[in-house]
Amino acid sequence: MAIIDTLRHDGLNRLRLAAAFQEPIMALLLLEALGALLLLVFIVWWTMFSGRQKGELKDESARAAPDPEKERK
Repeated sequence: MAIIDTLRHDGLNRLRLAAAFQEPIMALLLLEALGALLLLVFIVWWTMFSGRQKGELKDESARAAPDPEKERK
């Protein structure tokens, strides 16, 4: 009986130790997820608003070729 009680006591101590480590690990995972989200938002913001100062260049080849649909009318 004493052996069984000792094993139960050891098992409970291991569970308490594992529970003590779960909370900081979960906080670290949440912090990592927040960092990844912020990085994603920064990358999207950077790509949306980092273009040419005066907009896109005009396509000169599109102006040179007339539209055949407009000529029919």
